[in-house]
Amino acid sequence: MQTFVLVVHIILAVLMIVLILVQHGKGADAGASFGGGGAATVFGASGSGNFMTRLTAILTALFFVTSLTLAVLAKKDSTNAYSLGTVQSAPTMPVQSNETSPTAPETTE
Repeated sequence: MQTFVLVVHIILAVLMIVLILVQHGKGADAGASFGGGGAATVFGASGSGNFMTRLTAILTALFFVTSLTLAVLAKKDSTNAYSLGTVQSAPTMPVQSNETSPTAPETTE
C-alpha cells in the first residue's frame, strides 16, 4: 500500500511541476499594461479559472492527500516496529561499580 501511494505521490509531483511551468503567469502582462496602453489592470480580476488552473488545484489537493497518507503510514509502520521489538535501542555503556558507596561514611562508637 505504501509503495503504491509513494508512486502516485511522485507522479503527482512531476505532473504539478510540468503543469506549473507550462502556465502563463499573471504578472507576465504587467509590463505591457504600464506602457502598452492595455485595458487590463496589472493584477486585476481575470475571471474564473481556466482548465489549467483548475487542474493545478486538483493535483495540489491530491498531492496533499498523498503526503498525509504517507505520513500516517510511516507513523503506523514505526509504531508497529517499535511494539514488536524490532527496533533496537542504542547500546548502553557498562557501568563500573565502585567498592565504596557514595553515601555518608560510617561512624563507629
